[in-house]
Amino acid sequence: MNNLNNQTQKPLYSYIIILIIITIINVLLSRYATITWQIAPGVSGFYFAVAFMIVFALWFGLWGAIAAYIGCFIGAGMATGLPPYVNAYWSLADFWEVLIPLAAFRILGADAGLKTKRDFLIFVIFGVVLNNLAGAGWGVSMLAISGNISWNNAPDIFIGWLIPNIIVTIVITPLLLRYITPHIKKSGLYVRNYWN
Repeated sequence: MNNLNNQTQKPLYSYIIILIIITIINVLLSRYATITWQIAPGVSGFYFAVAFMIVFALWFGLWGAIAAYIGCFIGAGMATGLPPYVNAYWSLADFWEVLIPLAAFRILGADAGLKTKRDFLIFVIFGVVLNNLAGAGWGVSMLAISGNISWNNAPDIFIGWLIPNIIVTIVITPLLLRYITPHIKKSGLYVRNYWN
């Protein structure tokens, strides 16, 4: 029992190091995706970074959600020239995309290792569909409100954001969760709540 307590209460610096590492990963993945497949400022037609961001949030709680926001802000927004004041609220799209499944998994007691059909169903509803709808809706709306895209182009950009995100999330994320989560849990770095 003492070993379990030691595993669940890692020092704060451990999570700060994790935050830095996964933020760098998110920045690089976001930058590559938005530079390579850009369909609008900061928007990628193949934003595979979202799959990893969701996984990081489910493994590391709000540390992963913060890393998603910063990764989007630097890797997608800054890299494609979004004005900083727009980027600050536009980047919340990635935050919503990871916060929704994180909250659902914690509130509903789902296992990030997707051990049961119920876990997988919760993942599909909150980690594939609702989160990506919220992220795409938020992001495209913020781009249109800020004048970075026209409202006439918004529906096409919304679809170009939503559909690829759903595809990469349903293909990549379950594999990472199913096969790597047990190792993350054994490491003692897995965040069971939101911060620890």
